[in-house]
Amino acid sequence: MENTSVEILLIEDNMNDAELAIRAFRKGNINNNLIHLKDGAQALEFLFGTGKFEGRDIKNKPKVILLDLKMPKMDGLEVLTRIKANELTKAIPVVVLTSSKEHPDIDRAYSLGANSYIVKPVELDEFTKVVTDLGFYWLLKNHPPV
Repeated sequence: MENTSVEILLIEDNMNDAELAIRAFRKGNINNNLIHLKDGAQALEFLFGTGKFEGRDIKNKPKVILLDLKMPKMDGLEVLTRIKANELTKAIPVVVLTSSKEHPDIDRAYSLGANSYIVKPVELDEFTKVVTDLGFYWLLKNHPPV
């Protein structure tokens, strides 16, 4: 795997939602160095340089992670738990971007260290605006720790 810089790690199993998010980033000219992964297990392999991502420079951390909750293999709450429990990844901002409006999911995500929780809008234009706004904030405004 190439060791180029990663700015956005999109962890989303729904291809339609992933394509909409990627299109929204492109439209806002903020799609540089975006990696899309389809499940939680794959995301952890990427972040920790294991499995298919063996040898990846794990010091090359994303500036922000957009994380769906309802995914195959490993759900987003488990992924979030592991990200926030590890010294290498705990400071990476994690934005939960999901269809779940359930209060237990919202409460649990924040208690596990989510930086933001956004329910995916159903309407295409609104979804595009939300994703573009997320990108501008987390990539251009926010100053994460090094």
